[in-house]
Amino acid sequence: MSSLKLILFDIDGTLIDTGGAGARSWTWAFEHAFDRPGVDIGKYSSAGMTDPVVARKTFTEAMGHEPSGEELARLMAAYLSVLPDYVTSSEGYRVLPGVEELLPRLYEAGILLGVTTGALEAGAHAKLGRARLNHFFLVGGYGSDSEDRVELTTMAIKRGERLLGTSLDLRQVAVVGDTPLDISAAQGAGVVSIGVATGKYDLDEMRAANPDYALADLTEPFPDVPG
Repeated sequence: MSSLKLILFDIDGTLIDTGGAGARSWTWAFEHAFDRPGVDIGKYSSAGMTDPVVARKTFTEAMGHEPSGEELARLMAAYLSVLPDYVTSSEGYRVLPGVEELLPRLYEAGILLGVTTGALEAGAHAKLGRARLNHFFLVGGYGSDSEDRVELTTMAIKRGERLLGTSLDLRQVAVVGDTPLDISAAQGAGVVSIGVATGKYDLDEMRAANPDYALADLTEPFPDVPG
């Protein structure tokens, strides 16, 4: 492949683990916005889904009808209102192996970094903020841009191209993620896919998604980047 010019990282399970802060925030949002306590998004969603899809699927199952646009907006606003506090107070929050060493190295190599995540944009920055990682990522595609992972990944690439002031060969772009959905989004966008087994899927499961590269974690040698 050509030398990488833009690398897009997923957040949850790839860069950080919030220790359940997101799930607790959704539970709070359902209770306070719709008087429905004890809602567990884990029953209705899987890793890699965008936040709007998680919200809609969970609402439909928990409330017994599909949400209106107004109800969906109210739920997501309630979620975002407490997420930063839950992230800050989470005892299980951690930066995943290799991240704090890799990101500065990529920056020093002159590679533009961004995020491609199913999280709402405000939620993504709240999750990264505790670890002071936001400054590494100048562009992104978010669940608040699109419910479709391929589309939001493509949007992140276009934002990167605008910032760089040039079009990129898609093989100069990589997506790094911890779920098969991240890999399929990279494949759908036509870019290099790098799977990491730091989330809910082990290395064999990530390899089964047929990424271009599969790593146990981000301490392993990173493709196309000097050590």
